Amino acid sequence: MLEAIRRAISFLRHRQILHKLGVAVSVTVIGIACYVLYHMLRGIDAGEVMEAIKSTEPRSIALAALFVAAGYFTLTFYDLFAVRAIGRSDIPYRVTALAAFTSYSIGHNVGASVFTGGAVRYRIYSAWGLNAIDVAKICFLAGLTFWLGNAAVLGLGIAYHPEAAAAVDQLPPWLNRMVAVAIIIALVAYVIWVWIQPRNVGRGPWTVVLPGGPLTLLQIVIGIVDLGFCALAMYELVPDEPNLGFVVVAVIFVSATLLGFASHSPGGLGVFDAAMLVGLWQMDREDLLAGMLLFRVLYYIVPFVISVILLTFREVILGARLKRLRHATKGATAEPKHEAVKHEAVYVRERGDTGS
Repeated sequence: MLEAIRRAISFLRHRQILHKLGVAVSVTVIGIACYVLYHMLRGIDAGEVMEAIKSTEPRSIALAALFVAAGYFTLTFYDLFAVRAIGRSDIPYRVTALAAFTSYSIGHNVGASVFTGGAVRYRIYSAWGLNAIDVAKICFLAGLTFWLGNAAVLGLGIAYHPEAAAAVDQLPPWLNRMVAVAIIIALVAYVIWVWIQPRNVGRGPWTVVLPGGPLTLLQIVIGIVDLGFCALAMYELVPDEPNLGFVVVAVIFVSATLLGFASHSPGGLGVFDAAMLVGLWQMDREDLLAGMLLFRVLYYIVPFVISVILLTFREVILGARLKRLRHATKGATAEPKHEAVKHEAVYVRERGDTGS
């Protein structure tokens, strides 16, 4: 069975069917989102939205900001877990934290996070001797943590409250519950599969050893905590009336996030917003839009600005140290070759130290 699946995937990749299908899905999702937004925003009063933003309690904004910060803190463990999983325990947490925070915050805003986030990670991890293949493995394992967490949150949330998902996908609640149960069963089956014996994916130097059962459970917990903090931030910013409960908002939020991710648009712009407006149709649209705009500022804009500042500061330090190194070695043409190598090794280590 597994071999048949591998052959089918290999055939699809060879024919570039998966790529074409992905593009088609992205275009379809964005097109539907634009249509929905056009019809739902026609009667929106921008002045009322601004008044709703101004009237938002500072306490709610502060709590949402705290939850966003906690979510990004949890994100740092995506990379820490992945780096440890490929056997690089020498890379300190401060480096993995910088790589995770900057790659995700930039990837969220620029779009195509697989490429933009991977480029940021490579710039940071290459200072510690990791090559492109190592960084690709880190991206894969971090992404696996994200999807396992999403599967757990959606499966449990929709099974508990299928009506919440029905507001987004327009499917009957009983069908949503069946899908949720199937997701949970698949998740349990995957945990058992990797628990029985070591599992590998990929070929040659691209082979990745999948985390075993206990570590997979840890991945799921990390993903759940991350999504939980993000959903709490959104819950703090949406209107209090009607009070739909945290579970409903969380399920709709995660569903909207996944649709935005599938569209590959920067920050899920348009797609995420349309899904939230459709899913939370009971709420006042102006108040809901105000909460969503505040969430975008806290979760997307602020971390993006901080990331750009951190990366710029890091590059300035690296440039200054390289300049000092060149100045120190200038004119030393008779320097033994092994001494030059020694200097270069020191510089590489200094680059790694500035990765914090």
